[in-house]
Amino acid sequence: MTATLVSRLARGSQAGTTRLSSRMTQGMAVLAGSAVLAASAQIAVPAIPVPVTMQSLAVLALGMVLGSRLATAAVLLYLAEGASGLPVFANFSGSLAHFVGPTGGYLVSFVPAAWLAGRLAQGGWGHGLLRPFLAYALGHGVILAMGAAYLATFVGVFQALALGVVPFIAGSLVKSMLGAAIGRAVSPFMKG
Repeated sequence: MTATLVSRLARGSQAGTTRLSSRMTQGMAVLAGSAVLAASAQIAVPAIPVPVTMQSLAVLALGMVLGSRLATAAVLLYLAEGASGLPVFANFSGSLAHFVGPTGGYLVSFVPAAWLAGRLAQGGWGHGLLRPFLAYALGHGVILAMGAAYLATFVGVFQALALGVVPFIAGSLVKSMLGAAIGRAVSPFMKG
């Protein structure tokens, strides 16, 4: 099993590390992951006619870096923050209404997507360029499929595909390449 960033940090700490400091490291990683997601929701790529945020890239990168368990916890914390009204969603918004609106499926899909990316990374898919690219692409597929399935309850299947999948395919592929390239660039610095 491939080590995640948090397990490497815990291993690299001084002798006599307690269980509490390991849990504190994990807790800080979850908090930081939630903050990264909140920030990524505010970053939009304006060159594409349909606004594309960096949330999906951040969700999947958390999985690749933190592993399935901690990435899932970070995403759940982020969703709870938004549901409680904190302005962490796109356009500095937040409320429970986002989960019952047309984009609710995309938000909910972040949980299994982060878990999947984390499991793939822990299974060795975090090395090289091709396997990480495929891990990111599979994660984007989960996000688009679940998001479109829920969107279809509002606009029908064909409109959901036309509005909620097709415009995002190119961006998802670019973000998958970007995630894999960044991972490869920083991996020499994360060797433990």
